[in-house]
Amino acid sequence: MKRIFILIFLLTALVSLTSSAQTFTVRGKVKSAEGTAIGNASVFLAKTNYKVSCDSAGNYLLQNITPGTYKLQISAVGYKQVSRELNITNNLIVNITAEEDIQQLNDVNIKADKEKTFGITRLKAVEGTTINAGKKSEVVVMNDIVANKASNNTRQIYSKVAGLNIWESDDAGIQLGIGGRGLNPNRITNFNTRQNGYDIAADALGYPESYYTPPAELVDRIEILRGASSLQYGTQFGGLVNFKLNDGPTDKPFEFTSRETVGSWGFLNETNSIGGTDGKVQYYAFYQHKSGDGWRPNSNFNVNTGYTSITYNATDKFSIDFQYTHMDYLAHQPGGLTDAEFAADPRQSIRSRNWFKVDWNLGAVVLNYKINDNLKFNSRFFGLLADRDATGDLVDLISRPDLGGDRDLFKDKYTNYGNESRLLYTYKINETPQNLLVGFRYYRGLTNRQQGLGNDGSTGNSSDFNYGNSPADVNAYSNYEFPNYNLALFAENIFRLSSKFSIIPGIRFENIVTKANGSYRTVNTDGAGNVIFDQLISDVKNSDRHFVIGGLGLSYYQSEAMQFYGNISQNYRAINFSDLYSVVKTTVVDPNLKDETGYSADLGMRGNISSVFNYDVSVFDIYYNNRIGTYLSSDANDNAFQYRTNIGASQNIGLETFAELELLHFMHIDTKNTSLSVFTNLALINARYVHTLNSAFDNKKVELAPDVIFKTGLSYKYKKFAASYQVAYTSSQFSDATNAVFTPDAVDGIVPAYTVMDLSASYKLSRIFTLEGSVNNLANAKYFTRRADSYPGPGIIPADGRGYFLTLQVKL
Repeated sequence: MKRIFILIFLLTALVSLTSSAQTFTVRGKVKSAEGTAIGNASVFLAKTNYKVSCDSAGNYLLQNITPGTYKLQISAVGYKQVSRELNITNNLIVNITAEEDIQQLNDVNIKADKEKTFGITRLKAVEGTTINAGKKSEVVVMNDIVANKASNNTRQIYSKVAGLNIWESDDAGIQLGIGGRGLNPNRITNFNTRQNGYDIAADALGYPESYYTPPAELVDRIEILRGASSLQYGTQFGGLVNFKLNDGPTDKPFEFTSRETVGSWGFLNETNSIGGTDGKVQYYAFYQHKSGDGWRPNSNFNVNTGYTSITYNATDKFSIDFQYTHMDYLAHQPGGLTDAEFAADPRQSIRSRNWFKVDWNLGAVVLNYKINDNLKFNSRFFGLLADRDATGDLVDLISRPDLGGDRDLFKDKYTNYGNESRLLYTYKINETPQNLLVGFRYYRGLTNRQQGLGNDGSTGNSSDFNYGNSPADVNAYSNYEFPNYNLALFAENIFRLSSKFSIIPGIRFENIVTKANGSYRTVNTDGAGNVIFDQLISDVKNSDRHFVIGGLGLSYYQSEAMQFYGNISQNYRAINFSDLYSVVKTTVVDPNLKDETGYSADLGMRGNISSVFNYDVSVFDIYYNNRIGTYLSSDANDNAFQYRTNIGASQNIGLETFAELELLHFMHIDTKNTSLSVFTNLALINARYVHTLNSAFDNKKVELAPDVIFKTGLSYKYKKFAASYQVAYTSSQFSDATNAVFTPDAVDGIVPAYTVMDLSASYKLSRIFTLEGSVNNLANAKYFTRRADSYPGPGIIPADGRGYFLTLQVKL
């Protein structure tokens, strides 16, 4: 019997050895429907330990597989899971094509591995119904950055976006002021600014300033396209900034999040949101209240922001989304300072009667329809109803004291609506996928702008925004309506000549109509304030133009680690009513202003090496003809004034670099729960006037274009703890085309170089509670980023000193 058991044991062992000797491999490549390799895709045999990740070229290899029947599964972030039944009796080559998994075909819907973005990533070649191939893009992933989101700290949020010049004008990030590549940062006017793919500016065509900025706590990610994005999003030189807002979670019917923040100078921020998915309905609602006293006297503010979104997914191919945003705020404005006053005490305020009020209502209906696997349709209907009022001593030079009396009162009302629709078609040439995008845009804007004096009660410090009725107040010095209309057709196509190389031509037709219809009064008074001259002057203007602009992009995808991109695109900026008419008494506008034209070009290389090293290096060229600017002039009586006119042609040439390195990878430390990364962000800009109407401006530096913008920092994560530290340097810049170093009124002059440091940290106390803290301007630097000719000045606008903030988050 014992021998029988030994024989059975030997036979079993022999069978096992034979079986183990007969092992096989499964290899192949994972790619998208467009033929692009999908790096880091997970490939495994279900219910086994056979599992690998694809390399950057999409290749995978499973080894030592015993014979049998298995289920091969492939999963990648942003793609539908793929399953294949395999009968493995020999070595196999199995190539897989994965289809994008986009639940809602939003304009720029990113699916990214949030654990490995370090807070920054890029747009794919095709996203929903947009084409991004051949363009420089950056995506700030808000959940992956450690920053002061409660105060919308722009330096921290955009720290890894190269070449941004930032204006800091208020204590709580109420308004965003960023400009790229030497373009004016004023209220982000040189970018096409959108929320969930639709316009949020006051008047996208006639007055593209944005008084509303989505709160950072409401934003899921910020997508930025540079230069040649004009073919899809408009004609502007700067590109696109799109705020993709939070959605309700798809895996639970209800989620509640509350964030309570306190900080320096009486800062209080209360944010609450709910969201979830119930059947075919996905919903999200957000409310934020923010208030504080401000770093300087006369800087108190009160802000309320609400947002709601309800999405009905009628089928797996069709959805409709209803969105509404409301924001209102009242802000006390401390005004500007002269150079001497700033040097003596940058925290002082010599204006106590200036106030600013905004009421913003933005609505949208978004339709998404996947007609078939090769045809996607997106349509956005949007509208804006908003008011902006400012009162105070706003137009007198800051060098003149405010002696009381009636205050200036400026009132704007914006009523706009439009539609933008896109159709993305995927087709094949010689079995290679191609993408064609065609689109249509209609926009109608109407702005009513009034300027006058406040009522008799406005001589005090209250926030009174009513016009006076006395003869001296003359109701309103001016009352204008600015209607404008825009019809645009655009198209882009990705021609893939091979699996690596693509050519992307594009074209856009524009019809723009801008009008002005109104009147203004000329009023003179004697020494006692009596009206001695009062004349009403009517003013009517009408401009209708249509044109075609084009562009061409190139893309070479060597691998995930090395990609090349390049593009050139024509640009066009129509003069808006802010250019045609100035409320500032010391500014005179050239009545013969012309539209601005030119082009933008990029050439760059970027890549991501195994989520350890992320980089983007590019050069750019912006040629800006008929550029509108200001310079100091004087009349026959030697009265000084700012003259706004077409200075001439300027050219901005520069280098932008970004690099981030995961340091622990080289120390052989497990990075699953721990990471330590360092980043650098450098922009070198040479922006000068090259052809001008007045030779005095030849080779002068373009205003608001610093030569160097440099940022660097560290990010550290260990289990539930995360921290970030950064240093930001901006070199000196001029504020006008004459390159004046100093003027007595402080409206023009040099903006000196400055360096600012920030430190932020967060700790997840439990599944429910998270604690966050931030120190803004860690070294308490005394600096300023802008000189203003009117609101919120005139004069130097000091940036805030060191501030401390603490946030408690509760998520249920």
